[in-house]
Amino acid sequence: MPCAEALSVPIYIHPTQSPQPVIEAWYQGFDPMVKNMLAGAFWGWHIETAVHVLRLIPGGAFDRYPELQVVIGHLGETLPFMFQRFDRILPPDRTKLARSVSAYLRENVHYIFSGFNYTPVFLNLLLQVGADRILFSVDHPYALMAEGRAFLDKLPVSKADLERIAHGNAEQLLGL
Repeated sequence: MPCAEALSVPIYIHPTQSPQPVIEAWYQGFDPMVKNMLAGAFWGWHIETAVHVLRLIPGGAFDRYPELQVVIGHLGETLPFMFQRFDRILPPDRTKLARSVSAYLRENVHYIFSGFNYTPVFLNLLLQVGADRILFSVDHPYALMAEGRAFLDKLPVSKADLERIAHGNAEQLLGL
């Protein structure tokens, strides 16, 4: 993490298969196909990624490396729906952190589409973090570029926000 911060490059946290003991504990007893989907792209990948991001916060990673930036997919891996709850249950006086949990999620995390072309989910993320934290992506080969582009073109945002989301935020974050 100190290298990423020193180089001003983000860390991308991508979903992956949970460890087998986690899969067995949470998803045992289902049909094997259902078990694999629950543990993977249907649910588990997103929750596991969210847990990893959350662990960085109370672990103090962003207090030690305040300029560190993280990128996560799927319009926030469920995290944006929980901002207010995080702050109510784990306020800074309880965590001994410099900021609220949602402040770290707003100031140290960027969010990409990753094939989540769902307007209500996008609007929730937009309301939580603003247009400057959202980057267009498609999730190829699991999602089609044409579908992603069609969704991007129909976003209910201003032209300036659309340009930021489509390319401007990525250019700034990646120094392009």
